[in-house]
Amino acid sequence: MAGTDSSKQPTLAPTPAIILCEPQLGENIGTAARAMANFGLWDLRLVRPRDGWPNEKAINAASRADHVIERVRVFETLEEAIADLTLVYATTARSRDMQKTVLGPEEAATNLAAQIGAGRPAGLLFGRERWGLLNEEVALADAIVTLPVEPAFASLNIAQAVLLLSYEYRRHSEAGAALPFSDALAEVAPREELVGLFGHLESTLDQSGFFTAPDKRPTVVNNLRTMLERGKFTSQEIRTLRGVISSIDRRHQRPNPNRQKPGSNTD
Repeated sequence: MAGTDSSKQPTLAPTPAIILCEPQLGENIGTAARAMANFGLWDLRLVRPRDGWPNEKAINAASRADHVIERVRVFETLEEAIADLTLVYATTARSRDMQKTVLGPEEAATNLAAQIGAGRPAGLLFGRERWGLLNEEVALADAIVTLPVEPAFASLNIAQAVLLLSYEYRRHSEAGAALPFSDALAEVAPREELVGLFGHLESTLDQSGFFTAPDKRPTVVNNLRTMLERGKFTSQEIRTLRGVISSIDRRHQRPNPNRQKPGSNTD
């Protein structure tokens, strides 16, 4: 889904931190950064990335999510990476042998939005590509977040998991209250313009002989008006429709050079 507006600068409002534990591939770091940028998150923290940092493959895969990549912080231990956070959720697709509250994405996002909104930093913890988080890492979290995946195929790519939870956070935060361009739609045309369209169309249909059964004309007209009213046309759309009707009307009035003249012989 394309549509990035390069003329606008990202808003670095407070959002949850995304912590990746020992990520192995630079491409996964980069695509996770891009997923974060899509939904306004920017605080990416890495714990002992296998190939070090900075990572050229991560930068390329981030696809211009530079404001995320430039702010990446690298930590030697998970304890250091989450030291400033007052709420941490660990993401996992499998059951853990420990007494931890398990949340779905919507409840987790609601809690995170409330925490961030109150000025308290929070974060989401993601594990390695091959085996996820260790139990001792999950033990450091306040609760577990899991997704309603198919149990027989539950493993998600890191960037996919980051994308889904970033989306849920955005949806439940103040920033997600409005769509980015829904208010750009033109206003519906005034009623008098729609009534003018009705009259223009009906007059043209009368002249063309469309209403072959005069007693049914009122019903057909009412149906046409109902259909057109449902369109909620803009003024420009009504002008376009009336132009189409006028063009058809003019063509109907012009003589057809292919029409057979009375008494002519086609032999």
